[in-house]
Amino acid sequence: MSLKPIVMTPAYRYGAMTPWGGDSLRTIYGQDIPDEHTGEALEFSALPGLNSTDAEDRTLTELIAEHGAALLGTEIHEPVPLLLKLIDARQSLSVQVHPNDAYAAKAEHKLGKTEAWFILHAEPGAKLVYGIRPGYDLASLRALCERGAAVEEALNYLPVKAGDAVYIPAGTVHAIGAGIVLYEIQQSSNVTYRFYDWDRKDKDGKGRELHLDKALNVTRLDVEPKLVEAELVGLNAQGTFERVLNTEYFVVDRLTKCADMQLITDLRRFGILTALEDGMMELPGEDIPLKAGQTAAIPADCVPVRLRGERFLYAYPQLGLGK
Repeated sequence: MSLKPIVMTPAYRYGAMTPWGGDSLRTIYGQDIPDEHTGEALEFSALPGLNSTDAEDRTLTELIAEHGAALLGTEIHEPVPLLLKLIDARQSLSVQVHPNDAYAAKAEHKLGKTEAWFILHAEPGAKLVYGIRPGYDLASLRALCERGAAVEEALNYLPVKAGDAVYIPAGTVHAIGAGIVLYEIQQSSNVTYRFYDWDRKDKDGKGRELHLDKALNVTRLDVEPKLVEAELVGLNAQGTFERVLNTEYFVVDRLTKCADMQLITDLRRFGILTALEDGMMELPGEDIPLKAGQTAAIPADCVPVRLRGERFLYAYPQLGLGK
């Protein structure tokens, strides 16, 4: 029997784990966040200790164990290859970099981390750190990092506004700037190497751990800071279908002005549907609402789903991941 979409409840990273976080996930999306420094809502996550859950408090890991290929897909295998977050950056995040699969497997016995960001809210003047300015090599970058704030002169900045999208392949030096709320789709990995944390200190006067040697080992200096341009796939009375990203690890489509739009599912792979404004999933004999900011796991073997609503993002893995 085909499965229904599963509306997920996020796990949260907050407090000392995300000193840069705020309360925008509550004020914008009405989420029941755990504190006023909540940085991340893990909307679709099978990370140990940070599993998202269904309405009956079953973890994503438990749901996969129960449903297997009907949920994940015939060509997607554990570990779950993707992770979806909403991130609230009241302050700037640390300047960091993630390794690719080969380095992460050798150094951490984990997946690497390629990711993408979709800007949901940005205060005037908001910007990202994206890459290293031309003229710096790894030796000069190390020398700047060892002087703390001096590294800021080497950073590329990318102004952003709501609606922008940015692709961040492994090896890209990056940071989310203050005043930004975004959607992040990524490989299911928590491997992060910090270069610099803006000289931020905790209540005891201690800074967070930096990982300069590993960070420099994986840094790419050839990444050009630019926004992603979406490709129009379909435009009709049912709505607008754009392909925003088609990468080595994931695909992300933007579905807007949906009026009875058929959601395309695939027995080979699961999907992750996020409503950016209040919307509705219409199933045979049943309607399931999705509030703005809510995410539903779309099983590979899913009942027919039609969408009504202004804005959705629909992400799914490239085939063959997680083997």
